Amino acid sequence: MVDMSNLINLQITIFCLMLAGYILTKLKVLSADARKPLSNLLINFILPCNMITSFMMEFNQKILMDCLVMLIVSICIQFFAIFTSKLYFPKTENSKLSVLRYGTIASNAGFMGNPIAQGLYGEQGLLYASIYLIPMRTVMWSFGVACFTGTKGKGVVRKVLTHPCIIAVFIGLFLMITQIQLPTGIEQTLRYAGNANTALSMIVIGNILADVRASEVLDKKAWWYCIVRLVIIPSLVLAGCMFAGIDEMVKQVSVVLSGMPAAATTAILAAKYDGDAHFAAKIVFLSTLLSMFSVPLLCMIMN
Repeated sequence: MVDMSNLINLQITIFCLMLAGYILTKLKVLSADARKPLSNLLINFILPCNMITSFMMEFNQKILMDCLVMLIVSICIQFFAIFTSKLYFPKTENSKLSVLRYGTIASNAGFMGNPIAQGLYGEQGLLYASIYLIPMRTVMWSFGVACFTGTKGKGVVRKVLTHPCIIAVFIGLFLMITQIQLPTGIEQTLRYAGNANTALSMIVIGNILADVRASEVLDKKAWWYCIVRLVIIPSLVLAGCMFAGIDEMVKQVSVVLSGMPAAATTAILAAKYDGDAHFAAKIVFLSTLLSMFSVPLLCMIMN
């Protein structure tokens, strides 16, 4: 059984970091002008470092066979999310639609999902969670970025292949498959930089939220998004896994991770690409708040 107190403490940590960004902005320590440089730092350096280190795990033929089903399930979930991300939100203006589509395909499964999977299912659950994240990370930095930039065709391919986070995916996959050990100094540099990801991401979101009035959180589209992200998507994944007769542990890890709240990068990318950053911050804030109730419920159902 997962330790629910640890789960709640994890989510409280997220809110405390967001609150720190909010307070620092109100105290004029951070300004709105700092948002873009911090977003660029996150996307071009800290996130790639975090992604590379996430691939540094044992990977041999036995593990490859054990994780193949998990990888296929995750790929299916991502393709389904891509093709349905627009259907959930009809008659939505483009500035918000890009945020909602990205938030549908990209969740906070990395920071929150890994410790939850480990708490529920031990080291095997953590391994499955790491495999689950490979397709999601690839999609969120390809199709996901295209949601904001609007680039299509060859432009998408060019942007994807040259994006720092996609380059990080290729490097991470290479290191994982070849099991090459980086020099200690380089590995530690990547880990120290990557460890700043959660804190800095939440502080930037807090900075964005400082410009959002409390009344604006009561947004019908934001609430509908939370229902889609936290209820509908994991329910569909559960039904699909049951119909396909997927292995029990693979099914449980897939359902729990598919029910994570909006990724922090939803607000980060909206700020970087001049999207609706306020609305993005709202859905991150609201879905993370509601996940404090929905995720433990999912965990209990899966147990």
